[in-house]
Amino acid sequence: MYAVIESGGKQYKVAIGDRLKVESLNLDPGSSVDLEKVLFLADGDEVRVGSPYVGSKVEATVVGHGRGDKVRIFKMRRRKNSRTQAGHRQNYTELEIVSIDGKKAEPKAKTAPADEAGPISEDAEKKEAAPVQEAVEGEAADTTVADATPASSEGEVSPGDEEAGKTPA
Repeated sequence: MYAVIESGGKQYKVAIGDRLKVESLNLDPGSSVDLEKVLFLADGDEVRVGSPYVGSKVEATVVGHGRGDKVRIFKMRRRKNSRTQAGHRQNYTELEIVSIDGKKAEPKAKTAPADEAGPISEDAEKKEAAPVQEAVEGEAADTTVADATPASSEGEVSPGDEEAGKTPA
């Protein structure tokens, strides 16, 4: 379920549980506000479009007040050595949507706590974390790290070196 509301000359698409920043409202944090300028209301397949308003309301709670990011204003007149700099921070009120058209947030389904599922033993965790190695056809399954390392140059001669005429130094 969602609605399109108007506040401060702007339109916002809201759903239950959303937080939005609207133009500054003269309300205390924690207080409740009813937004009655609802332009559009959708609940599944049911859609209501107002002309201009639907006639329902959206209830919100004031989370807090703040100031937006600074907007830099820079004016320059070329060849006149005239520059003007200014900045602006817009005040806002942060709202949290509690209900739309009298429908509040649905309680979440309870899930089984971790204790009821049973603790996972350390052996089971190790088995899950260990990679599974399978022998591929044509490959020996008993290869070791020593087999994969190249021959060292300290007196050892590999079979290919003898044929090439290389001798240990």
